[in-house]
Amino acid sequence: MRQARLARVLALCAVAAGAANEGRLAQAEQSTTTGLGVPATARLKFTVNIDKFVFFRLGTGAWPTPSGTIDTAAFTLAPTIPGGPTTPAVAANNTAANWSGGAPTFAVSPAGGVQLPVEVRSNGGQVSLRATVSTPLTNTSSANTIPMSEITVASSSTALPAPVIPNTGTGAPVNVTPTAFGTLVTLQTATWTFSYANLTPRPAGTYLGQVTFTASSP
Repeated sequence: MRQARLARVLALCAVAAGAANEGRLAQAEQSTTTGLGVPATARLKFTVNIDKFVFFRLGTGAWPTPSGTIDTAAFTLAPTIPGGPTTPAVAANNTAANWSGGAPTFAVSPAGGVQLPVEVRSNGGQVSLRATVSTPLTNTSSANTIPMSEITVASSSTALPAPVIPNTGTGAPVNVTPTAFGTLVTLQTATWTFSYANLTPRPAGTYLGQVTFTASSP
């Protein structure tokens, strides 16, 4: 009876030891040899898991922590009245100004556009960028809209191009140039310049809209 109980205890210990080792990433075996000079061997397996990531920043923030801030590219159109002073003395209704009768022109400010820093980091293969219109440019005091495609984007680096902003929906993707290990690792920075094309006269007012830029890898 004592030997039987001892055998059961040893069996339970063996099961418990096997369950404890089952979840380990590195697993080994054991062997026993007899005889002088006969070696014993044990093999060990290793697993290294490197997670895939994509880091994308447009505007405020820095690696490795995104800021969570949504930056704003703001443009102002100021009128120039032909035949008189460049602008009325007061921006209001019924304000006197010399005027030749010609149509006023509107200059976009800032003239050089709005510049924002961009950064892309990834170890997951080819990174592509695309632009999606989340909210169209809509006048806050009327139903008038401006096609979002009148906002253009130019990049300071061909390795980190800016996707074209469509009128609505999602535009065509562009690829970011990888920097190491073929197409596997990417580390690119650039400055994107946003401009308002001002192609057509629009009713006065403040127009608000939003575009979502997305970086993705396979």
